[in-house]
Amino acid sequence: MKKKWLIGVSSILGLLLVTIVLFHTYEQKSSHTDTEEVNSGNTKKAHFKATPTIYLHGYGAGARSSAGMIAYAEQHNDAHKVLTAKISPAGKVELQGNWPRKTKRPLIQVILQDNKNSNYYTTREWFHNLILCLKQKYHIKQYNTVAHSMGNIMTLSYQLKYGQDRNLPRLKKQVNLGAPFNGIIGLDEKPNHNYLLKNGKPKYMTQSYQYFLTHRHNFPNNVSVLNIFGNKENGTNSDDDVSCVSAQSLRYLLRGKVNYHEIEIKGAGGQHSKLHDNSKVDQIIGQFLWAN
Repeated sequence: MKKKWLIGVSSILGLLLVTIVLFHTYEQKSSHTDTEEVNSGNTKKAHFKATPTIYLHGYGAGARSSAGMIAYAEQHNDAHKVLTAKISPAGKVELQGNWPRKTKRPLIQVILQDNKNSNYYTTREWFHNLILCLKQKYHIKQYNTVAHSMGNIMTLSYQLKYGQDRNLPRLKKQVNLGAPFNGIIGLDEKPNHNYLLKNGKPKYMTQSYQYFLTHRHNFPNNVSVLNIFGNKENGTNSDDDVSCVSAQSLRYLLRGKVNYHEIEIKGAGGQHSKLHDNSKVDQIIGQFLWAN
């Protein structure tokens, strides 16, 4: 009886040993498949030297917001969309797509599943999670951003907290579209109410803008910034949602820290949502990001 018991135990242990070996082999193969592209010599060169451009949509928007800009960049600027980054309401980042080794100008499209969260204390942590994910998986050293509307507040708030952290990839170029840096019409601003003083300082400041000013020292130095805003020329000096003054308040906020440029888009094409569906704007962005 004892002999049979020992034989039974030996058989079970043998099966367990085989299972462990097979599982370990599977784990090695799976791990190798997941990291092969990242760790190969050619990929290492691509991911260390190629600067990805990250596209972010605004409040209540989604993939369509940046789809046109991405399509234009692919057609006219030798750029290629490599990843879609979906961020859950809990801040979990899911990367979909494939980043080929030799991509010269990789593009990443961000989609926020909670696209109506305007709490920048929360959304900046989402962006932080994305940057950490891209660093860990693709070893990026720097990146560009193209943001529309509230997407600009998410990235600005991130830079004002993490912009001087040398352990994180650095912001190289930043494009702002219709950015409500100092108020939103109908929410905390009225048309033609605010104005800029001679030194560029806005006469009136929202609570958020005052917070931004307090933390401006954290914004990274020597970033190239392109601030594009709309003016429908309908008497409101705005794009319907964001006043020219609100958008232009960025200049004073980042004074002395960045290479700053701003462009006003006049007429119907300067309407808030049309800014990201405007071929003239697409052309300007391409020249700014990749002309040199």
